[in-house]
Amino acid sequence: MATLPQDPPDDSVDLGALSEFAGYHLRRASAVFAADFARALEGTGMRQVLFGILSVVAANPDINQGAVGRALGIQRANMVALINELVDRELIERRASKDDRRAFALCLSPAGQAMLDECLARIRVHEEEMLLGVGVADRARLIALLLRIEAKERS
Repeated sequence: MATLPQDPPDDSVDLGALSEFAGYHLRRASAVFAADFARALEGTGMRQVLFGILSVVAANPDINQGAVGRALGIQRANMVALINELVDRELIERRASKDDRRAFALCLSPAGQAMLDECLARIRVHEEEMLLGVGVADRARLIALLLRIEAKERS
């Protein structure tokens, strides 16, 4: 069962106007998801951000780290350390970019693909557990609504 990083809210306390705000509920739901996500990846040495990078690199072979960072909303300064960590763990390989001599192309190593596959299997179980009782149509609607909210960041 998922737990929040802190004690769950006391249901006997009226939240007043706070209960009307989607942002409050999104934050609480995000905390529950993040805690369970971390539990699902225990023992892999992976964190949500590293999994995200592996996923994007797998879907976009030879992508440069700047594009990965922009896709995931990770600051450029942080990307260097994250990519170095994945390279040091031999999960990602850096190659000279064919298009830009100043950039590196990133691709998954065989170990990186195996790690991604392991994480995906665990995360699929995590998602099923977290959304138990939420039908396929409601899941699709939830994702569509979240994407609309995310799009506000880009506009």
